[in-house]
Amino acid sequence: MFGLGGQELILILFVVLLFFGPSKLPELARGLGKGMREFKKAQADLEHEFNKVAESAEAEHKSGDALASKEAQSGSESKKM
Repeated sequence: MFGLGGQELILILFVVLLFFGPSKLPELARGLGKGMREFKKAQADLEHEFNKVAESAEAEHKSGDALASKEAQSGSESKKM
């Protein structure tokens, strides 16, 4: 986890406890949890939107290829006549 060992994490938690006190610690943890949840939700929404755009672009590309192949076939048939 970010290259931190157990001793470093304990030291950081101890400093936070000293700085904020035991009464504010649950509020800080709750706020941190909400922030992480919102970040993950935003990340999932962005991923979903990106995938949706990529799929629609892929579908347009495939339909364009199909249209081009139909035009090429009809063009070659008209040349034969």
